[in-house]
Amino acid sequence: MKNFGLDIWGDNNFIIQNDTVNINHASKPSVLEITQEIREKGYKGPLLLRFPHLIEKQISTLFNTFEKAKEAFNYKGNFQAVFPLKVNQFPNFIHALMNVSKNYNYGLEAGSKAELIIAMTKTPLGAPITVNGFKDKEMISLCFIAAKMGHNITVTIEGLGELETIIQVNKEFNADIETPVSPKIGVRIRLHSSGIGIWAKSGGYSSKFGLTSTELLEAYEMLKKNTLLDHLWMIHFHIGSQMSDIAPLKKALREAGNIYAELKKRGAYALGAINIGGGLAVEYSQHEGKQERNYSLGEFANDVVYLMQEIAKSKGVAEPDIFTESGRYIAASHSVLVTPVLELFSQEYNAKALRLKKTNPPLIEELHDLYNSLSREHAREYLHDALDHMESLLTLFDLGYIDLEDRSNTEILVNLIIKKAISLLRDEGTDELKKLQDRIQEKYLVNFSAFQSLPDFWGLAQQFPIMPLDKLNIKPTNPASIWDITCDSDGEIGFNRDLPLYLHDIDVSKEEYFLGFFLTGAYQEVLGMKHNLFTHPTEAVIVFDTKGGYTIENLIEAQNLMDVLDDLEYDTNIMDKTLKYRIEESKHMSQEEKREVLGKLYLFLSENSYLKTIQAQNENEETQG
Repeated sequence: MKNFGLDIWGDNNFIIQNDTVNINHASKPSVLEITQEIREKGYKGPLLLRFPHLIEKQISTLFNTFEKAKEAFNYKGNFQAVFPLKVNQFPNFIHALMNVSKNYNYGLEAGSKAELIIAMTKTPLGAPITVNGFKDKEMISLCFIAAKMGHNITVTIEGLGELETIIQVNKEFNADIETPVSPKIGVRIRLHSSGIGIWAKSGGYSSKFGLTSTELLEAYEMLKKNTLLDHLWMIHFHIGSQMSDIAPLKKALREAGNIYAELKKRGAYALGAINIGGGLAVEYSQHEGKQERNYSLGEFANDVVYLMQEIAKSKGVAEPDIFTESGRYIAASHSVLVTPVLELFSQEYNAKALRLKKTNPPLIEELHDLYNSLSREHAREYLHDALDHMESLLTLFDLGYIDLEDRSNTEILVNLIIKKAISLLRDEGTDELKKLQDRIQEKYLVNFSAFQSLPDFWGLAQQFPIMPLDKLNIKPTNPASIWDITCDSDGEIGFNRDLPLYLHDIDVSKEEYFLGFFLTGAYQEVLGMKHNLFTHPTEAVIVFDTKGGYTIENLIEAQNLMDVLDDLEYDTNIMDKTLKYRIEESKHMSQEEKREVLGKLYLFLSENSYLKTIQAQNENEETQG
């Protein structure tokens, strides 16, 4: 049984039982069972399944791990965390997030006005809100309104201009008020330390955000002059998303910790927290020896607590509260994208497709003999002969000496020989055999858009775990390349011989075959684009009850065609009338045909852009019949 790296990336969230991948929780239902139940309700195309219990697991693990680290080092500061809304703002996720995090005083981080409104309405009073990113007077005023509502909100200064605006808004909101109320103030620092990988530029002197040491001293003086020093509460830094290596974080912690201590000693008496930002990595790898992070959550927490304590001791200041904004770690595992395979493009390369004649060109006869007599002993020799014959036969075709049927037979026989040779020599794993897999890879047409549902694969080459939902008791043999249904050659997850994916050889005209794309809960939805006007997939929340059963809740169907066009500011009423008018005025149909065509048109307009599987088409035909 091949587990598709489940032991590497799965974090015990999913297990394989019999031949299916199952949720390792409560009654342990299979993902396929849940998928089929939703499809029986009439929802076709790709499905996004959300599992709130996995959000709760990540939050509790994060808090419990830091509490253990605090206890181990007798750390006096508190641990707090917020979720950065930029990672996933979709309501079904946010509502589940806030529901399962009630016991942890868990809050939200906002980086825009719209996100701030979400934070102000969804964060419980008392739970922390942090506000990062560039801000204008209106956004800063919203922070003051949140504070007056009773929110525990910290507005982070990204530049001296923002601090000047905060001072101005504070005067406007609190003039002539006996007990003024203002948000806490944080200062984002531009560290010398930088991260590594794709997001390394989040840190370092060339970073987009934060104050230099000189600006930090100016900010301190401005706060002191305007009697706001008692609001300076947090130092904030961030060195990048998906930190694969723990070493850059340690360096950044030392730098930020010393800045915190120096400000405390200088007179920032209210300063009491260090926000270490996000970046806690998720393990996306499916392959042994290709892991994306070199540390555990326990090591991460221990390093943060230990270094903050050591700096506080050496500088003679109080140990700060520790804040994190790790969104990827909290959100990634909670959702699974399930997509049906529509077609396998290379299935014509089988022995049944051969069109051998009574008399064939000698080289084709030799290819046929090589295929029938291929054994492990002669596999490499026959393979080389087949490749040589193919080049000769293609040259003969170009010169007009053999016909199209001969060319077809050549392609089929060589493909069959390569497959058989690779199977016989699979234990050798030579570079030559790995390269040949590119020649015989199967193209799986999958009913989704990579641009909509996996934008980080398209834009950043981020790998995601992929596996079939069933047939896991059968060894997959096809080197797989996945094609999405967009009209774009970039919509492909190509076969990678260094990170190979093998799938099953199935006949989709007779049975459905579903793929699951895992760890898609962070960034993929909010960054997804409507390339070719494919919209967000149908989504559902899977909630487990105390008895071990589950319910499918909050089903939101993918937008239909007219809704997508409406989002693009087309006047869909005019489009509707135009279509109807052109059918009614057509001279190519009778009145009865016009009524029938109009009915079909409105049926099509009520559905989404994703394609129907053969099974779904058959169901529709049976229903209409």
